[in-house]
Amino acid sequence: MRFYVSLFRITALIGVLMFAFAAHAQQFEVAFGGLQQDTEQPVEITSDSLSLNQNDGTALFKGNVLIIQGSMRISAPEVLVIYNQETSGIDRLEATGRVLLVKEKDAAEADRADYNISAGTVVMTGDVLLTQGPNTLNSNKMTVDLNTGSAEMEGRVKTILKTGDE
Repeated sequence: MRFYVSLFRITALIGVLMFAFAAHAQQFEVAFGGLQQDTEQPVEITSDSLSLNQNDGTALFKGNVLIIQGSMRISAPEVLVIYNQETSGIDRLEATGRVLLVKEKDAAEADRADYNISAGTVVMTGDVLLTQGPNTLNSNKMTVDLNTGSAEMEGRVKTILKTGDE
């Protein structure tokens, strides 16, 4: 019995070390938000103010902006919504300031987030911090693929993994 417990601990340690080693590479993939996001769901936006520009097909939301689409939430001080001129639907969202993206138990913060609705991707840049339970990852850029529920982190990735012993 002791042999199996020791073997399990060694295997777990090797797994953690491999994960930590990979995290120090320039590019790192992680799961994000458990389930995939249905980008066809309606987008709800609330804010303190709204400025519409009919000429270029944009809407600028300012002050305590909250975007909700299904189980995904994005909050930021300012969000520019760019409409698709042909379909009059939302093409993409550009959130600036300290942006917070939350999907289920995962949360990510960054200086900027660009959500391309038709592609189903969110690109976060500038001091990205991803929190998954007790674990954290930092990088310069994170691309979330909402179709697959995966994320890729680039640019000096740093991770802190909590072990079960802490």
